[in-house]
Order: sequence, then structure tokens, then C-alpha cells
Amino acid sequence: MTATLSSILAAAATATLATSTALAGSSTPALPPTPPPATGDWLSHTISPVNNPIFFEDPTIRTEIRPIYMRHNIDDGFITKGGDVNLYALQVRWAITDRLALIATKDGYIDINPGAGPGASGWADVALGLKYALIDDRANQFILTPGFTFEAPFGEKKVFQGNGDGEFNLFVSAAKGFGDFHLTSNVGFRLPIDGDAESSSFHYSLMADYYVCQWFIPFVSMNGSSVISNGTALPLDSEGYDLINFGSTSADTSITLGGGLRTRLRPNLDLGFGYETAVVNPKGLFADRFTFDVIWRF
Repeated sequence: MTATLSSILAAAATATLATSTALAGSSTPALPPTPPPATGDWLSHTISPVNNPIFFEDPTIRTEIRPIYMRHNIDDGFITKGGDVNLYALQVRWAITDRLALIATKDGYIDINPGAGPGASGWADVALGLKYALIDDRANQFILTPGFTFEAPFGEKKVFQGNGDGEFNLFVSAAKGFGDFHLTSNVGFRLPIDGDAESSSFHYSLMADYYVCQWFIPFVSMNGSSVISNGTALPLDSEGYDLINFGSTSADTSITLGGGLRTRLRPNLDLGFGYETAVVNPKGLFADRFTFDVIWRF
């Protein structure tokens, strides 16, 4: 009996070993590799646009305050025979949720110094609105954010504000990351309630930036505006670009090219410098512009 049981166990062990050897030699499908864990949020290396800050809205949702200074030089061919415009403004954005933000994009004090004729100073109109991150795909480094603002005519007419009955800006902003290289874009329509007092236009912007390090984040940008319906307020062949809507009778398209950099003093504190110049004739109000800002996020 004992010999018989030993023989059975030995035979079973031999069969099991043979089966295991055969299976080990056979081809089995490989399991898909496990993706590496995320190493951080790509949006932490993106920057807000510096040039054209009123209409080139950042697609990200953040809470921040943003003091801005603009030095805008008027082209010598404009009716003012050159001159300059200075703007002192403060933008505010409040992230109500991680996708929805309240935005205040236009306000401040304007100082106009024409090359010919008297100067003027006064308050700008005020623009408020909302934006919502419709797509926020962190894994693929993409964000898409539609939004709107309404510009209330609270400003002073002596600095070409307070015209008409107000103006809507309907826009979509997007950003796509490729590692530390980013593309940010914005398109939108400026739609005044009073089409005689102000012109309607289509605006478009594009910025490319590269995060070299926190101290040096260079960018290049393009900003444009094409009039789709002229006003009847002033007999001019150009519009006011972003800060002013003249309601010109025969304005067409204005495009600027520029560049600059941001430096990140702290994770929540950015300094920005931008320069842009007009590249389409007639240049009208726009010769070139310097923009400086500080962004404090919290």
C-alpha cells in the first residue's frame, strides 16, 4: 500500500512539473504598461498674457489682483500728431469654484497727452463678467474657457469713455501645454448696445511662452482686432484698439506683434513686462506700447 501511494504521488509531481514547464515556454500576452504618476500641475508653469490685458483673458481659473501700468505711444500719422496715453488700472479675479470665476477686466485712470491740442485725464469705463473652464484636462495639458464681460459706460467723455449704452465682450480662451512650452489663445466679439456710438469688432490673440525657470519666462504675442460694423460717432479710419471705442466711420483692422517676459518672484507673485507695436496700416492710435504689471494670487 505504501509503495503504491508513493508511486501515485511521484507520478502526480512529474505531471505537474511537465505542465508548468510547457506553460512557461508558451507565448502569453503582455499586460499594458502602467502610466507614470503625475508629477505636478502643468498650469503652475503657465503665465497670464501681459500684452492686451483687457481682452486677452487667461483661460485659467484663479483668484488674483493685478495692478497694471500702460505707456501707449500714438502714431504720428494720427489726427493728434502723435502723443501718448498712460493708463493706471487694477484688475481683479475671484475663483468662485475651481471652474467658475468672476472677472473685472477694465477700470482705472487715463491720461491723454496729444502731440497737438490740449490733453485730458479722467476715469475709464468699468467691465465685469464671468468665465467658466468648460474643459480642464490636466493629463493632456489643455484648458478651454468661454466667458463674457459687460463694459458699463461709467467713464468720462473727455477721455473717450462713457459712450453709448455699454458693450458686451463674448470670448473663448484656451491654452495647450507641450511640457514647458505653452500656447495660449483668445477670440471674441465686442458687441455694443448702441451700434452708432461704438463699433462692433472681432478680436483675436495668440501667445507662445516657454518656462525656462521661475525667474525667466519669455513670450511672444500677436493681438488683432477687425471691425465688423462701423459706428457713426467720429470720422476716423481706425479704432481705439482696446481701451477706447471711438465709433469710427471707416475703421478696418489693426494687428500688433510683441513680446516680453514674466518673472516669478514667489509661487503666487508674478512681475510682467510686455512690448507691442502695430504692423498694419493705417496704424491710427497705435504706434507702440509698453505694459507693466504685477499679479498677486491667493
